[in-house]
Amino acid sequence: MSGHGHHHTEEDAAAMFEPDSWDERYSGEEKVWSGNPNAQLVAEASRLTPGTALDVGCGEGGDVIWLARQGWTVTGADFSANGLARAARHAEQAGVADRVDWWRVDARSFAADGRSYDLVTSHFLHPPDSGMVEVTRRLAAAVAPGGHLLIVGHAPHEVFTHLSASHRQAMFVAEELVPGLPGEFDALVVEQRPRTMTRDGVTVDIDDSTLLARRTR
Repeated sequence: MSGHGHHHTEEDAAAMFEPDSWDERYSGEEKVWSGNPNAQLVAEASRLTPGTALDVGCGEGGDVIWLARQGWTVTGADFSANGLARAARHAEQAGVADRVDWWRVDARSFAADGRSYDLVTSHFLHPPDSGMVEVTRRLAAAVAPGGHLLIVGHAPHEVFTHLSASHRQAMFVAEELVPGLPGEFDALVVEQRPRTMTRDGVTVDIDDSTLLARRTR
């Protein structure tokens, strides 16, 4: 698969971990993502009673809109102002603007500051240097007692050979995030879940690293 797509240099990779790069990526007219909700969010949140939700790294708002349509009151958070503007526009077009609000924040420095939610979710954030363990710890602080934390990311796979080494190293398996869970959490799902994706016209089987935990007190 290494022959497909653009190969990213380490310089490209460093930029892609920062807000300016994503603001640029979201500055065009074309959608970056499909707008469809992520598969593991649908699988897990469909089993929960709707309440308040926080989606960190919400991008163009596909997951936020899906949650709102299921009856959740949702805050979409991202470090890209352009991404949030797109997400707000998409929520308006979807008719759910009254159920959502927006928060510009970097997951790497996220602080709950007294806010709490019944569901905190994040999909495909991959900060460098094993940073997702710390992000897990930070996001857990925003989960209300009895609420759930759902974090999903790419498991390492040969299909990602076009990415830089730092991007590939930022990928994780679910069990690597468990040390980021505070003591009042029970891990309910810690697994890699197979999923089929299409990239450059080629269909491949990959794994979604999936961590679902419940705050017990």
